[in-house]
Amino acid sequence: MSRVTVIVVGAGIVGLSVAYEALQNGAAVTIIDRDPEGDKASFGNAGGIAVTEVMPASIPGLWKKVPFWILDPLGPLALRVAYTPRLLPWLWHFARVGTASEVSRISEALAEINSRVYDDLVPLFNKVGLADDLVRKGALTVYETESGLLRDKHKWDASRALGIEVQELSAAQVRHMEPALGPIVKNGVFMPQWSHVSDPKRIVDVLRNWVAANGALIIRGHVDRINPTTNGAEVVLNGGRRLSATNAVIAAGAWSAQLAKQLGDRVLLESERGYNTTIASPGVALERQLIFADRKFVATPLSTGLRIGGAVEFGGLKAAPNYERSKALMKLARMYLPDLKEIGSKEWSGHRPATPDSLPVIGRSGPSRHIIYAFGHGHLGLTQGPTTGKIVGDLLFEHKPRLNLAPFSVARFS
Repeated sequence: MSRVTVIVVGAGIVGLSVAYEALQNGAAVTIIDRDPEGDKASFGNAGGIAVTEVMPASIPGLWKKVPFWILDPLGPLALRVAYTPRLLPWLWHFARVGTASEVSRISEALAEINSRVYDDLVPLFNKVGLADDLVRKGALTVYETESGLLRDKHKWDASRALGIEVQELSAAQVRHMEPALGPIVKNGVFMPQWSHVSDPKRIVDVLRNWVAANGALIIRGHVDRINPTTNGAEVVLNGGRRLSATNAVIAAGAWSAQLAKQLGDRVLLESERGYNTTIASPGVALERQLIFADRKFVATPLSTGLRIGGAVEFGGLKAAPNYERSKALMKLARMYLPDLKEIGSKEWSGHRPATPDSLPVIGRSGPSRHIIYAFGHGHLGLTQGPTTGKIVGDLLFEHKPRLNLAPFSVARFS
């Protein structure tokens, strides 16, 4: 049998996890990225290993809240008006999956892929030298009203039914775990299965250096298109350079849809721009990641400082960031963490690759079994990256996939 050769388009956490798995199985690997060491969504995420996130974004009744969120300057959602016409197909599909039956189907698929996360992530971390970078102290979701927890009861009950451990806490119990929280917090939920990493950028940097040191060729370049060939794929770079391999994997995050479209696959993928501020000297200490349920943002204690992140902004890949969103998140954070300081703060913005049904696209392309998709993980790229690498490895080496890939197929958008 001839040696498997793989070209991976994208050097974020998903692409690097694919490269890692391919190398572990003896393949020759080339990674192409327009800026391999540069800033990307993998660097600036909130750092959570969110294995308990099994509910999709679109749920029954959500549309009643959307107008209020958009009108609220501190709200969790922003929509750039000029981009709205291009967003309509995505929004239409988002609305269609917000039914009880679809939520049940999607949450089962998310629970299945998330159930494998630690089995795949921990060995990878141990192998590349990141064993001490995983902080397994759970996470707290907190509410600012007595009724908040009751309002989300259906979500927590559904999560329990899917194997998620949920512990309801009083305000006193929440503040015992995280004394920095102020009196605005009225109750909360502890999720012991959650964890976070010490620094998302370090995770990507160490993994990239490991795959390079173990044989992967990393090329700085812009991929113009990918052509199916009889026994593989040809990748054409801007400027005309052509590279061939037995397999190509598209793991280019929010930029993946245009490559899939060239191949003839319809993909509903949008940039869900996120914002954060990392404070080097915040004046408060947290033990674990906090999720603020009412305001839809998070706070994570990292080795680089306290990261306050969240927000959802739809405006495409070309719009300049609006850092007023970061400032709005900081204003919200001070409501919950009254002693918070902003010494040494650094703002960031990046493009999350979001599908309307909250499921990533993992599987073979329509035109060619030699071209494999691995993108669209939304908020869960860091969480699901190593598991996606394992699944893509199954496809590359003709093994039976370790989970049912039908919910993740690109064909669902046809």
